[in-house]
Amino acid sequence: MDAPGLAGGAHPPGRWGSTLSTDASPLAREQAHRIAEAYRPAHRFGNRRDYYYSRGKLGSDPLYPGVLAALAPCSRPLLDIGCGLGLLAHVLRQHDRSQPYLGVDIDADKIARAQRAGARAALVEARFDCVDASAALPHHHGSVALLDVLQYLPAEAQPVLLRDAAARVAPGGRLVIRTTLADNSGRDRTTRVTDMLAHLVGWMGTRPRHYPDAASVRAPLEAAGLQLQMTPLYGNTPFNNWLVVAVRGEIA
Repeated sequence: MDAPGLAGGAHPPGRWGSTLSTDASPLAREQAHRIAEAYRPAHRFGNRRDYYYSRGKLGSDPLYPGVLAALAPCSRPLLDIGCGLGLLAHVLRQHDRSQPYLGVDIDADKIARAQRAGARAALVEARFDCVDASAALPHHHGSVALLDVLQYLPAEAQPVLLRDAAARVAPGGRLVIRTTLADNSGRDRTTRVTDMLAHLVGWMGTRPRHYPDAASVRAPLEAAGLQLQMTPLYGNTPFNNWLVVAVRGEIA
């Protein structure tokens, strides 16, 4: 579906099955706090930024329950592109998801912090590597997560990354994307203004480069042989966040 079909926040139809059911609530408070403990500094007066960030993020963003629901039928190894601090790995293990996990991010400092938190939480079969996804992705055959990444790439780089990610989805595997979609809705405008302000005050180190529309996300994935569905994942936020789930072959 092209961008005009999304105006006003209308929902683009899926191409397989019925509308994807996603949980629009964040993790329960106690679940968020339990994961955040892995990011607490070792020393009393250490920097607590990751602890408070992870606790707030997990306890307010519907992203992680949405991703869990999208991945639920599939236990194939997971490549998490742009993993940041590696929160998804902790959420998976907390919910007894045991598939091998590889998180990659271009930010070496974040990867080091993800590795420390992963070791502290004793995450099994979870690795974190510093990788520039816009240059080359690691070899992988399974499922892929691409969460809040696309808008930070220039327009010409987005279909390249989507094709590379799709190439790593195994039969029965899933590519799960969370992204803002450009649709000229009120949520779209709110997202853009908030991102601009967050960058100006220093909360967001990197400003978004290009917000994709539904058609530009759909085209390279369908060309790669994936069937996909787009579902709004607003939760209690004013932002125009969408969950895209693309599958190859039979749903496992």
